Amino acid sequence: MAAGRLSFSNITALAPMVRVGTLPMRLLALDYGADVVYCEELIDIKMAQCQRVVNEVLETVDFVAPDDRVMFRTCEREKGNVVFQMGTADPDRALAVARLVEKDVAAVDVNMGCPKEYSTKGGMGAALLSDPDKIEAILRTLVTGVSIPVTCKIRILPSLEETISLVRRIEKTGAAAVAVHGRFKEERPRHPVHCDYIQAVAQAVSIPVIANGGSLDHVKTNADIEEFRKVTGASSVMLARAAMWNASVFRSQGALPLEKIMEDYLKYAIRYDNNAFNTKYCLCQMLRDKVESPLGKQVQAAQTNAEISEAYGLQEFYRQTQEQLQARRDALQSGSQPERPVTDGDVTTMAVKFERREYPPQITPKMFLLEWSRKEKLEQPQYETVQRAQDRAFQSTVTVAQKKYRSSLWEKSKKFAEQAAAIVCLRVLGVPEGRIGEEDSGLVCKRKREGKVNGAAEEERSRKRHISDVLQETSEVAVVTNGDSHKEAPPPSQRESL
Repeated sequence: MAAGRLSFSNITALAPMVRVGTLPMRLLALDYGADVVYCEELIDIKMAQCQRVVNEVLETVDFVAPDDRVMFRTCEREKGNVVFQMGTADPDRALAVARLVEKDVAAVDVNMGCPKEYSTKGGMGAALLSDPDKIEAILRTLVTGVSIPVTCKIRILPSLEETISLVRRIEKTGAAAVAVHGRFKEERPRHPVHCDYIQAVAQAVSIPVIANGGSLDHVKTNADIEEFRKVTGASSVMLARAAMWNASVFRSQGALPLEKIMEDYLKYAIRYDNNAFNTKYCLCQMLRDKVESPLGKQVQAAQTNAEISEAYGLQEFYRQTQEQLQARRDALQSGSQPERPVTDGDVTTMAVKFERREYPPQITPKMFLLEWSRKEKLEQPQYETVQRAQDRAFQSTVTVAQKKYRSSLWEKSKKFAEQAAAIVCLRVLGVPEGRIGEEDSGLVCKRKREGKVNGAAEEERSRKRHISDVLQETSEVAVVTNGDSHKEAPPPSQRESL
């Protein structure tokens, strides 16, 4: 194996677990002594739509879906130890995803063992076990197509002969290792793990075999990990539920109190802006039979990481972390060079991005541009958006008064691209754009600007009042300036898209 490439020999790994294997849990496992950490299974179709974004505030690399969800987040701390696991049934799509992430992870793994519908639909997960030709095609495509190690995780087949035959075919593809969950496809965690199958596989191939499935019967403490390795004859051990319940199982010095583990986990969740519902899920898995305790009920009732922090007495840590992140945002903002307009053919461009957090609730640059155009008695701004094939990013051009404006930067969604184009137009024209801290220009009514909405009903009432104000204002201007030139405001359906 080339220098610098991740080795799967004699290692202990955090197994891929849906909703558990996100960045905070992976970092926690590494802190406690895990050698390798797998992310949760991520489906190739969803990942192929993502854009790779360097998050300078969090100091992470984010893979962001078109709907702005972060599908996969990683950081420098785990770069040499994290394995990206994907669900796939298509060699070409698998390769596209592997190439998207290969600079940010240590290896890629294909899930060929999960029996749940989440994985098996579309022929993924354990469904692949019945199609060894496809398994071979996927692995060969990946091995020849990326520069990092390729592995896979399987379950055992109905007979030992079939299982050994499959693993030998996997070895011939050039895969760096194979993880074997010692249960049949129809078996569940309550069923005993078949250590004899794992042992036979380990003896049949020369690549590292990673034993998995021992959490219930075999691994309760760190010392049990080595015993499980010996019983299975495997090169390495992979832990799922044992690590989910108590990540300090990786500590050679012994387990830590659950309270300490949950606190360490929560600090990572706060530091890396983990999704609050994912944070809740992981904490509840750690609590197990204590999930109905006063602490457990407080965690379940929480809706944000701030509220979860209160349950654990970490309000001050949360506050300090938010201040640090805000200071980093401010420093990045002040350190950036002022954008200057550049003429590109008949289009005026600037390198700007739309940052939603810089605007009050329900206020957008598109809204300001529309209201300004109305006041100037101009045609409604027209947006023309294109999508780039290689990364599915968007760029929009807005036409106002027969002049065109766009951002030279590509955005992750069509809506963000249109907002960026509106920002360019407003800045070139010297018109307010509605940012937080900007002096009230009067372009948008006060109720809308302050964003005082409580619940869906109030939001709808506020929207209707605003539309009524604009209609009345436009009518009055039209009557005063030109009695026969009244222009109707767009219907509510158009305004909702702003």
